[in-house]
Amino acid sequence: MNDSSSATLQSTPERSRRQIGPVGTTARLALGGYLIWTLIDPPFPSGISPWSIATGLIVLPSLFTGWQWLRARKSPAPLAATGPVATVVNFAGFLVLYLTPVYAPPLAWTQDAAVIFYGLAMLLAAIRGYAGCEVLTISNWLLHRDDHIGCLIFSPIDQLEHRWTPKLALTQPPPCWKKR
Repeated sequence: MNDSSSATLQSTPERSRRQIGPVGTTARLALGGYLIWTLIDPPFPSGISPWSIATGLIVLPSLFTGWQWLRARKSPAPLAATGPVATVVNFAGFLVLYLTPVYAPPLAWTQDAAVIFYGLAMLLAAIRGYAGCEVLTISNWLLHRDDHIGCLIFSPIDQLEHRWTPKLALTQPPPCWKKR
């Protein structure tokens, strides 16, 4: 990587403090843990396709990281796509992957891939204290960025938690929540 591309990626400093409190952390641990549990509960591993595992652990994180890296090179400013349209589009993307068995049975393995990717990303978000949508958790971590896409499930929880507990010492709201 040349000097200009590494400078671009580092222009958005990784946040150093947690952006979520105990409620947001618990919500991510619970839902992420539940998603992963649905896969490892018997009949694991016979019921999971190798395509699902590879896609959930390698392909989806690589696609989001590659997209985010290319976007950061073109526009190093933090992404703050947290409005209603971005939130709905983001959720629709999950549904497209999760509901594949309904509309494209030969690609049914993408359902487990989505569960692996989103479940592990939720767990990583809980550990890191990341308030953004789980879609960018892995790529933000790898690229040392703090980009945000609206999350239908966790954004309302995080915003309410910050509103109700403004003196929560360990948390700091993400930059995209600040009023302009």
